[in-house]
Amino acid sequence: MDFNVKKLASDAGIFFTRAIQFTGEKFGQVEKTELDAHFENLLSRADSTKNWTEKIFRQTEVLLQPNPSSRIEEFLYEKLDRTVPSRPNNEELLGHYMQDAAKDFGPGTPYGSTLIKVGDCERRLGSVQREFLQTSAIGFLTPLRNFLEGDWRTISKERRLLENRRLDLDSCKARLKKAKLAESKAAAVPDFQETRPRNYVLSASASALWSEEVDKVKCLSFHKLSPSEFTRTKQLIMENGEHELRLAQTEFDRQAEVTRLLLEGISSTHVNHLRCLHEFVEAQTAYYKQCHLHMQDLQKELDRFPNAFAGNPGHSMASGGSSPLDPASAVETDTLKIEEVQAPATGTRKAKVLYDYDAADTSELSLLADELITVYTVPGMDSDWLVGERGNQKGKVPVTYLELLS
Repeated sequence: MDFNVKKLASDAGIFFTRAIQFTGEKFGQVEKTELDAHFENLLSRADSTKNWTEKIFRQTEVLLQPNPSSRIEEFLYEKLDRTVPSRPNNEELLGHYMQDAAKDFGPGTPYGSTLIKVGDCERRLGSVQREFLQTSAIGFLTPLRNFLEGDWRTISKERRLLENRRLDLDSCKARLKKAKLAESKAAAVPDFQETRPRNYVLSASASALWSEEVDKVKCLSFHKLSPSEFTRTKQLIMENGEHELRLAQTEFDRQAEVTRLLLEGISSTHVNHLRCLHEFVEAQTAYYKQCHLHMQDLQKELDRFPNAFAGNPGHSMASGGSSPLDPASAVETDTLKIEEVQAPATGTRKAKVLYDYDAADTSELSLLADELITVYTVPGMDSDWLVGERGNQKGKVPVTYLELLS
């Protein structure tokens, strides 16, 4: 593999210089360029937006899909750019089980017929939930994910680049400051080469020692140069340092402007997320409204058949009687004239009312919980119903609302 050794060495040098500058800032040994208050406020606002958006996104995922295994599966399919297999949700699965159980128990029985109705309602609820999840994922989760995985990554990248530019700028400032300090120290020390007599000769060891001391004071090894060359060299070094500082300042200012524009775009992100939040609330409202309507419809259907959901220890569903859903029994009940029914001489019983019951028509008797009535049966009447009497009032009453007394 072809390596660019010069570039590698240059990058290593830059990294080392930045590390020295960063360490010096942490220990308070070097100066640091501070950003203006408005810029710092933009940075704080961006960090807060990222943190809360991430929390809202994760919790919304949990709300829409409580099963962690399913969330992991969806994440893997998304990364593999494949479609998640369609599977029934919990409501749809429950509805299937109820309807299968009804087939086994018998759809004509009160329990079986009710299982069919409830199972069908659960399947409709599952369908509504599936639509809600899809709408919420597209309208709310996707914009949040796009911000976290797109816009925020761009902002983070530019912020890291800005930090590097700042370290380079402060490093140039530190180097130039040291160079000026060294120059001022060297100017304060007279040049021995210029002040000693012309006929003054040093030994080789003494000359080397003198040169070393001059290097320490001047921080430069230009004592062997002529005064004019030495001055010119110092000027070149200072000019080069100032040029590097100007370049670093320009790069820093340019990167700061780019980062500032991205951070100011957080306001647009808030506006976009606000719109998505409204859509999420509308989706939730529609979802719960549809669920409420379906449950109301189911409740109305079950209210017509109280024996399907209220039990009575004194009455067995396996009594062999006909179901209220049986057309034949319905015809027999309709043909029965309640006003013409007479109480038998024997076979009447007392019964305690368990629940309030509102008569559906004039042939039925309304009931109040805990009251006592007289009940009896007549030929041709559905076994799930009895004739009840309370004073001079008479009408059909459901057996499951009664507790027959001995």
